Amino acid sequence: MTMLPGMIEPGLRPLLDRWRSVDVVVRDAVLVAVLLVIAFAPTSAGLGMDLAEFPDRRALDAFGVVLIVAQCLPLVLRRVAPIPCAVLIVAAIAVHQALAYPRSSASLAVIIALYSLGAYQVRHRRALAIGGAVVYAGIALLLHAAGSPESPFAYVTFFVVLVVFWAAGDWMRRQRDTAEALRRASVESALATERSVIARELHDVVTHHVTAMVVQADAAGFLIDAAPAKAKEGLSTVSGTGRAALTELRHLLQVLDPADGAERQPAVGKLEDLVERTRAMGQPVEWAEHGVPRPTGGGVDLAVYRVVQEALTNAVKYANGRPTAVRVDHGDDRIAVEVATEGSTTMKGGAVRNGRGLTGLKERVSVFGGEFDAGPTADGGFRVRASIPTGPIPAGTDA
Repeated sequence: MTMLPGMIEPGLRPLLDRWRSVDVVVRDAVLVAVLLVIAFAPTSAGLGMDLAEFPDRRALDAFGVVLIVAQCLPLVLRRVAPIPCAVLIVAAIAVHQALAYPRSSASLAVIIALYSLGAYQVRHRRALAIGGAVVYAGIALLLHAAGSPESPFAYVTFFVVLVVFWAAGDWMRRQRDTAEALRRASVESALATERSVIARELHDVVTHHVTAMVVQADAAGFLIDAAPAKAKEGLSTVSGTGRAALTELRHLLQVLDPADGAERQPAVGKLEDLVERTRAMGQPVEWAEHGVPRPTGGGVDLAVYRVVQEALTNAVKYANGRPTAVRVDHGDDRIAVEVATEGSTTMKGGAVRNGRGLTGLKERVSVFGGEFDAGPTADGGFRVRASIPTGPIPAGTDA
């Protein structure tokens, strides 16, 4: 039976994760142990790299064994200290070759060391490349002077092979750096998006309620002598609005730091209550709702609520006392919202158009593939319109 990678991956993943959690020095110590076993195994005799190719070989003695171990042991440093690792291995191999000891599999350590030098060494790379070439040329001249029969072409070919392994490590380092840069960019983008959502929610909550409190407090100040009862009623409204703001802020804080199982969605109030609170501020608001409301999910409901809330807040701020009409139509596949305020000279200057609130509303509505428009009307008023689909979020939008 053929086992596909996807079939064995779930079983191997815990083992791989556990292996990756082990310190790199310990992991590389395992590599050293494996390479030493291969180097001293009788079946691997004569395997490995030999730059000198001396015709007469010295018998392996105690010092030769020390050189074999010296070629493998520095690999424990290949990730934490790649330069000392490469220097020690090259020195051991150079002595091993110059003394004409038998070819050993331990010489493969130089390939691993050069790969690691390319993959993990970050600083002084150009100087290391030049220094490495000079050292190799020196070793080649030393072996040639000692009687090596190898031709200059063979030395050059061997050097190219070593460079290929170093380049492979360098390529891996670049890939790793690119992946890390993409990961950081993704995290920064997620943080920026989250900050934008927080700013938008804070704006929608705070601006609406604070505007209501300021309007009612100013009105109470004017009426406190002439109509104390109405002033008291206005102050009561200020108190109620403040409590509502605190409630919404608590919900928002729960969204930012949710408990287990908590919904990551701010609380949505009733549109009728929102209209009534605006009327209590002295703003004449006409309310009309058509169609049958259906469950749409917290996101769409919140978007509709914020559109009406922001539009009414702007009406109170820039057209206080002017008639405002709110209309919500529940269709089969979308909800249409329109908030229109009659003519006001203070709304023509663009302060409302370019504010954070309307920009945030456009972004909020676009998340669901909806349409948003806000601008002046022919009679000098201001109209906010939004159409939000109630079905699945269309592909290509950022939910």
